Formats: sequence, structure tokens, C-alpha cells
Amino acid sequence: MSTTIQSEMRESAKQSTLTQLRNDGYVPSVVYGYKIESTPIAVKERDLLTTLRDAGRNGVFKLNVNGQDLNVILNDYQADALKGDIRHADFLAINMTEELEVEVTVNLTGESKGEKEGGVLQQPNREITIRVKPSDIPETFDIDITDLEIGDTITVADLRDKSKFEILNEDNHALVLISAPRTEEELEALDGEAAATDAEPEVIGEENEA
Repeated sequence: MSTTIQSEMRESAKQSTLTQLRNDGYVPSVVYGYKIESTPIAVKERDLLTTLRDAGRNGVFKLNVNGQDLNVILNDYQADALKGDIRHADFLAINMTEELEVEVTVNLTGESKGEKEGGVLQQPNREITIRVKPSDIPETFDIDITDLEIGDTITVADLRDKSKFEILNEDNHALVLISAPRTEEELEALDGEAAATDAEPEVIGEENEA
């Protein structure tokens, strides 16, 4: 948390004002949470991107709001689908001594035995929700899949007692599945279904004569 992002207060929410802020290299934002009411601000996009690169998506950093340094995390953001620019950011001010709920990306490590045997790796859910102190928020939630064989799955129930974090998802929240490779018959059946879908239906009717 060595880096502090400086913010500027903003009052107007007019589209023209927001557009001008973005053109000037700022991200219209709002900060709320611990010891601060919802406050509209703007931060330099360059500073925000640099901080997120160094601290990580779930990292805690300092945000200076009207002369006051707050410990915050990036709670939410909106990005331009084409350019990738951050259009808006929500910062959550936090109490460093209290736990909070965060969503963390699931990162699979290793290559499973099932994949080596031709199985197909599936990841039904790519995030997991945990309760943790701000200083202990991990960048990713790592799962070693090396010993998984075809037909094996990993759900939250398999991890709950082994994890050092409190997992808030339901026990049946599936994270990894190694499915069997499709047989030639299954592939042919899928091809047949696709061909039937693509085929034009035959139109039966009488022709009208002029």
C-alpha cells in the first residue's frame, strides 16, 4: 500500500462533464464505505491502472479524498468493450481490522491425470467468494488438479476444510470437472443434429397460377 492515488472532487454528473473528464485522462468514480458517505470523485486513469497492476485486482491501496487517506479496494468498474478504457470505478473504503467478502478468481495449477488420458477439463465456475481480512486477500484462489482423473470433480465441499479462507459459496458450487472424451458415436450424433438444424425444411403446398 505504498502508492496513494490522488483524487479530485467532482460535483456534476452531466454527460458532457463526464465526457470531458474522460477526455482529460480521468475516470469518473465514487468512493463509499468505512467512515465515508458516498462521494463522487475522479482519479487519473494512468494512476489507477498502474496501482492495479502493482497491487492486483483485489489489492488494498490508499486513496486520498479531500486530504484524507483511505484504505480502499476496487469494488466494481465499467470498461469500454472495444477500447478497454475504464469508464467508471467504485472504490470501497475498508476497515483493515475487519473481515470482508471478496470474489477471487480460481486458478488451476498442474495438469490432471485425466487430461493426459484424453479427458476434457471443464471449469463451471471461475470465481469463489471468501471472507478474509483485507491484508490477507489473495490475488487468486489456487487449486492443484494434478491428481484428478476422468470423472473426478472438485466442489466447494472438497475444499472447505482444507482452505485457510472461509468460503461462502454453497457446498455444491462446482469448480473443476474432468469429463470423459466423446466417443465417435457421440461426435457423429452431434454432427447429425447440426446437419438437421442447418437443413432447410421442405415446403409443401400448391403453386398459384397467374
